[in-house]
Amino acid sequence: MTLDRTLRLLDLLTDAAVDLLLGSRCVGCDRPGRLVCRGCLASLDSPPRPAWPTPVPPGLVAPWTGAEYAGTARALVVGHKEHAMHGLRGPLSALLAEAVSGAVDAVGASGCVVVLVPVPSRPSTVRARGHDPTWTITRGAVARLRRAGYDVRARRLLRLRARVADQAGLDAAGRAANLAGSMWCPSRGVRRLARSLGDRRTDVVVVVCDDVLTTGSTAGEAQRALRSSGLRVVAVATASATRKRTGAGVSP
Repeated sequence: MTLDRTLRLLDLLTDAAVDLLLGSRCVGCDRPGRLVCRGCLASLDSPPRPAWPTPVPPGLVAPWTGAEYAGTARALVVGHKEHAMHGLRGPLSALLAEAVSGAVDAVGASGCVVVLVPVPSRPSTVRARGHDPTWTITRGAVARLRRAGYDVRARRLLRLRARVADQAGLDAAGRAANLAGSMWCPSRGVRRLARSLGDRRTDVVVVVCDDVLTTGSTAGEAQRALRSSGLRVVAVATASATRKRTGAGVSP
């Protein structure tokens, strides 16, 4: 028996055992066994790329993504966010880490201190879900990027004002209007970040992080709030981006 056939057999036996014990199935193809099978993970293995929305929000920095928001990537996001499938945080963190590395390298900031700032969720939404998925995958991305040699950390620097409505069903204009002025960056968080950086506080770049890029309105508002606090925002990075807004080489 060849090594490849042996590995495939071991995969099948492992998945069968997991399915027997836990009753889990792949979110991508519904195969019994792991939450994400090796085949579906392999389908996500592509280089990070720019993901400009259409239309582009005024002044938006370059948005990068790890995958198209379709198929397995969409199943990962929905399963992790809406169904608390915490085992999906690994592949989502990997996608986000790829997007961050692509963005940082593209702007020539790989030697800087990189601060990943997740877009904030409404407290009521976090309570209803029982977790904060964007914060979780942002921290996971930090661990992966550190192993790759980046000087990176995650900080929850943004807060949402109470008036923000649910974004579901809103078009690009509706999302932009709903989010305008909706985020702010408390100065105490910025001061703590500066103290932790010491002499390197002037050598810092910020990347806004999210699980999905749709119209870019959320990312644009996060960018505005961070820049208003004097932070240098160089890119947006997401684990996935919607199909019509994903395109390598597309620019505003």
